Amino acid sequence: MYGSDILAGHSRMRKVPAPQVPAERGLVVEDAATGYCGAVVGFERTYDGDFVRLEDAARTTRLFALREAAFLIDGKRVTLVRAAVAPKAGPSRSASGSTRVEGLRARTARASRIWVEGVHDAALVERVWGHDLRVEGVVVEHLEGLDNLGERLAEFEPGPGRRVGVLVDHLVTGSKESKLTTSLGPHVLVTGHPYIDVWEAVRPKAVGIAAWPRIPRGEDWKTGICRELGWGSPRDGWRRVYESVSSFRDLEAPLIGAVEQLVDFVTEPQ
Repeated sequence: MYGSDILAGHSRMRKVPAPQVPAERGLVVEDAATGYCGAVVGFERTYDGDFVRLEDAARTTRLFALREAAFLIDGKRVTLVRAAVAPKAGPSRSASGSTRVEGLRARTARASRIWVEGVHDAALVERVWGHDLRVEGVVVEHLEGLDNLGERLAEFEPGPGRRVGVLVDHLVTGSKESKLTTSLGPHVLVTGHPYIDVWEAVRPKAVGIAAWPRIPRGEDWKTGICRELGWGSPRDGWRRVYESVSSFRDLEAPLIGAVEQLVDFVTEPQ
């Protein structure tokens, strides 16, 4: 006669929601799932929702989703929410380290272009240099494989005021990449990094590891990395890598220098 849910209204059976706490910069919290403890240093908005960036005592940072009751403060469950942030006095910095120009409209797109070999490379370039590129009117395009370079250049017809900068993976002497990118003329500049994949151009500390594992030759590099680090599929691994990068400080110097050269080349007055 009572039904199957006779205790539903009892005070001891009701779930008490975790209190909401503004995630103000410097607030120290613990991620309940992993035990990672750190201070709030920033936020990221991704296609998976809002994330908070925590920095531990070793100055390693990690991203955590802003989920209900996902954090601990003094051992008690809390729900972190984004705190309202007052604008700072003085100039701020973009992710690439340059002075951020607020309120400035992006200039009309230049005829010159930056082509990026890999889709992940393009995503990282946009993440770190996106503000500067929009201010300069530089368009970044995915090359979809270095084998397409000759055909794309023939269609584009580089010339004065119509330059092309190309960012290439694994650009080392004697490699296939180096042979495909020589003698392209004065209006084309090719730069690159020495890493097998652009993931490796992200500093290990940024993704919370001591070093990138060595993967045997002949095995898919991303698949091997995800297996060795327990990151699941390459798609899961890429999400982890991408979300770990917030500025040029999270990248290795060869990639930073390569991109900066290309930006200077395609924006240089001619």
